[in-house]
Amino acid sequence: MTTTPPHLAGNYAPVTEELTAQELSVTGRIPPELTGWYLRNGPNPHDAASGHWFTGDGMVHGVRLEGGRAVAYRNRWVRTSTFTDGASPYGADGSRDLTAGVANTHVIRHAGHTLALVESSLPYELTTELDTVGPYDFDGALRTAMTAHPKTCPRTGELHFFGYEVTGEPYLTYHRADANGELLLSRPIEVPAATMQHDFALTAEHVVFLDLPVVFDREAAASGGMAFRWSDDYRARLGVLRRDDPHGAIAWFEIAPCYVFHTLNAFDADGRVILYAMRYPELWRTGSDTFDEATLWRWTMDLATGTVREEQIDDRAAEFPRVDDRLLTQDSRFGHATVSGKSRLTGEGGALVRYDLHTGAHTTHDFAAGLVPAEAVFAPADETLTGGGYLMTYVYNHATDRSDLTILDANDLTAPPVATIALPQRVPYGFHGSWLPDPRP
Repeated sequence: MTTTPPHLAGNYAPVTEELTAQELSVTGRIPPELTGWYLRNGPNPHDAASGHWFTGDGMVHGVRLEGGRAVAYRNRWVRTSTFTDGASPYGADGSRDLTAGVANTHVIRHAGHTLALVESSLPYELTTELDTVGPYDFDGALRTAMTAHPKTCPRTGELHFFGYEVTGEPYLTYHRADANGELLLSRPIEVPAATMQHDFALTAEHVVFLDLPVVFDREAAASGGMAFRWSDDYRARLGVLRRDDPHGAIAWFEIAPCYVFHTLNAFDADGRVILYAMRYPELWRTGSDTFDEATLWRWTMDLATGTVREEQIDDRAAEFPRVDDRLLTQDSRFGHATVSGKSRLTGEGGALVRYDLHTGAHTTHDFAAGLVPAEAVFAPADETLTGGGYLMTYVYNHATDRSDLTILDANDLTAPPVATIALPQRVPYGFHGSWLPDPRP
């Protein structure tokens, strides 16, 4: 008897249709100041088969909000060369095809370009209708893969990112593009081996790299799953690079062994760099089919003494941390995360958590049984930076096998949703997205 893998069953299973629907049904009231697209990316294998949840073809689901209306829903596969032609990232002769990949992890906008991202290849540009334009390589200047978690500096508009490689050095390269999309910097970073560096952090003055003990494993790669395994022999450390000296030395801080998929934020404070992230005690020791639970931690790195303090902030298991993107690199008071791990399979209600990082308090929005939220993205209510705004997330309903776009008041998270927008089909469990407001005239 053939058993469907968990990452292809239930709401992990792919949808089979690309739809366009107009004038969606709304319960509640969509804030009229929200005009733009909410986009979210995730794996949706077009042949309904993949070796791991992380490796399915990317599909972007989008809802258009305008004037208090849910104008449209649209979902489209990202048509990479792997999707259209079966291209492989590595040729039999060891050659590298950076256009080959699944573009299934994130979707952002920079310098007027909407980009679907995965860490193992180049980005793919999309139109406003979510059609695929093609690979995006910064006019030929980018010669490595690109992380799915680039950071836009709110002060300069620069896009900071990195690419990692598993077949040879340099294993890690740091990049910086200006606000107009010109790639200004590509600097190799020396690390001992090829590790899975999924995310990093940015402050007003520094870049923080996470060199952690989930290491490339050839046997794991040959098995068809994820090509990485936990290593007890690889040191865990954080690397701090000055933004004003991008070719300078990196200050490395050894930390207790752990893994981090996602950082929440980082900032500078009196000669220290403070990092918030979701910490796993370990990851993929024997296989990549299961995950431990992550909790919110803080690392305080003292640049003068070379010491680091590690603190657990909350004991609630959560993931997909986000702040108001306008407060990246700064001491943002509030951060948000999603509680959904076990509820994805059991149907128990998930939750969204709002952390007050200044007081240590937190509030939650607990969803009813059977409702499972995804990553929540912050959408500002206005131009101020007071924390006022909305959290937007796709929510899957186990009972109806459908999904909604739910909008919550970030300042009153315990209240009922401000608006619930019914979608024409379910949105499979996925990864990351962005609120892309229309540019101001």
